[in-house]
Amino acid sequence: MTWPIDVKELTLEELEEWLASWGQPRFRARQILKWVYKGVAGFGEMTDLSRTLRTELEQRVRLSSLTLSTRQVSRDGTQKFRWVLEDGAGIESVLIPEEGHSTLCLSSQVGCALGCRFCLTARQGLTRNLKTAEIVNQVLAVRPFVPADRPLTNLVFMGMGEPLANFAAVVRAIGVIQAPWGLNFSTRRVTVSTAGLAPLIPRLGLEARVNLTISLNAVDDTTRSSLMPINRRYPLKELLAACRKFPLPRHRRITFAYVLLAGINDEPAMAMELTRLLKGFRAKVNLIPFNPHPELPFAAPEPARVLEFQEIIRQAHYPVFIRESRGQDIAAACGQLAGNWS
Repeated sequence: MTWPIDVKELTLEELEEWLASWGQPRFRARQILKWVYKGVAGFGEMTDLSRTLRTELEQRVRLSSLTLSTRQVSRDGTQKFRWVLEDGAGIESVLIPEEGHSTLCLSSQVGCALGCRFCLTARQGLTRNLKTAEIVNQVLAVRPFVPADRPLTNLVFMGMGEPLANFAAVVRAIGVIQAPWGLNFSTRRVTVSTAGLAPLIPRLGLEARVNLTISLNAVDDTTRSSLMPINRRYPLKELLAACRKFPLPRHRRITFAYVLLAGINDEPAMAMELTRLLKGFRAKVNLIPFNPHPELPFAAPEPARVLEFQEIIRQAHYPVFIRESRGQDIAAACGQLAGNWS
């Protein structure tokens, strides 16, 4: 960690240790973190701390934040935020209004190294991993923009980057996000999506209590490898074996996301094969008709084709949903993030 240390990089226990080493009582850590995750901008606002301690904190530690570059609002109410990080790098987050609540789509990396052909973020390549604080700060930074009648309750790691490729920082951020001394989100309301870093899937379930989404998108290795190069390293058999080892809590399901690409992975026989692959899983399926973009050489299937694909899966008794495209007019939909970053 760099000096001065960012308080948002510390757990409660770590901050207690730091304060004790300065001769401060450990209970001050909870007081400080209460203010930090209320979203104060500086230590001077922590009015239940002595002036002496506030001055010492200003000298020894810091509070990082994100700088808002651009905010766009879609016709459907979706908001896309472009944040500038302290080193000048840029990331995006998306706030999605839903019935009675809001969901925030979080980024975990600046860019992405996995090269999925249907995703604009992949065209950037990977610049770097996000720090724990940069992940947590996305949640804090959107708070002023959350509609009063749709509180922010759900977080999904489905923005820029592959979360499991930044495993340590993502797991640490989840700890802060769910901790009573942190942002206090329900474990049932945090979802991590992966393109398929198979060895880390069971480990994720051991180190964090989250919902798991697998970005599947094909039912055979040839098609999946052509769309998602990670499949050459961890083919379907290995990926599904890792999913079976994921310690799935009772009454929960693994979500398998499937981006439908016209003429590539939308055949009825592929829907049948998908039901075969999922045999034995407590699973649900999210179908995502491709969100078109001029830079990507794909198209969405016709609506009737999507419904046919859905019905085949439903007949196999799996919950299956067609995910509505949100924020497409501002390039905030699935696979579109960072498409026109400047």
